[in-house]
Amino acid sequence: MADPVAFINWSLLALEPPGWGGVLLRGFVSSIQIAIGGYAFGLLLGVGGAFGKLYGGPILRDLMECYTTIVRAVPELVLILLLYYAGTDALNQLLSLIGVGTVDISGLAAGIFVIGIVQGAYSTEVLRGAIKAVPAGQIEAARAYGMSPFKVMTRVTLPAMLPYAIPGLSNLWLIATKDTALLAVVGFSELTLVTRQAAGATKSYILFFCAAGVLYLALTLVSDLIIKIIERRARRGFVEQS
Repeated sequence: MADPVAFINWSLLALEPPGWGGVLLRGFVSSIQIAIGGYAFGLLLGVGGAFGKLYGGPILRDLMECYTTIVRAVPELVLILLLYYAGTDALNQLLSLIGVGTVDISGLAAGIFVIGIVQGAYSTEVLRGAIKAVPAGQIEAARAYGMSPFKVMTRVTLPAMLPYAIPGLSNLWLIATKDTALLAVVGFSELTLVTRQAAGATKSYILFFCAAGVLYLALTLVSDLIIKIIERRARRGFVEQS
């Protein structure tokens, strides 16, 4: 029986044309950039959302509740389409009202914004749960020493809640790397879109989609190693509550 691997044209993965390897790597880099930017933006939204839900006033708590409920209820693909097209149109209409011409928003910035909004809703709930897991005595002791609310947050609450938050946040990071593939529907040249283009041009669908799968797997494995290092450092001196 003939070996099916022998019929694969491996030269199509060459980094230089007519190979598509360089195109795949550029798409892979774009995916990583969007994932990092969107994850960081979502983390900032999550910190604000978590503290708003826990310590904000009634209006702020209700706003945060609406935000997290809506984003988590609507499928991510629908959210991406809404935020990308409707958000861009709304921004340009607002600029027109104040006398500024329309702007051409870069795909990278739009992708980071869209992924960040989605990530922020999930980060809010992860961080809220982690903050509630911090023993109340630690926060009360910090207040008893006369620390300001900001110092209590930065020196006590955030460091103490990290061991509880890292497992959930690490899952969100891996989700962010996969969610970048959804941006292919709006024409952003990330890994999934360029893989589809390469496969369509060469008709070597198995070769290119397997190559893309290997790149995503490599990113996941490297991320797991980094996450384990971060988690080990965050848990130094941490005692599990029985």
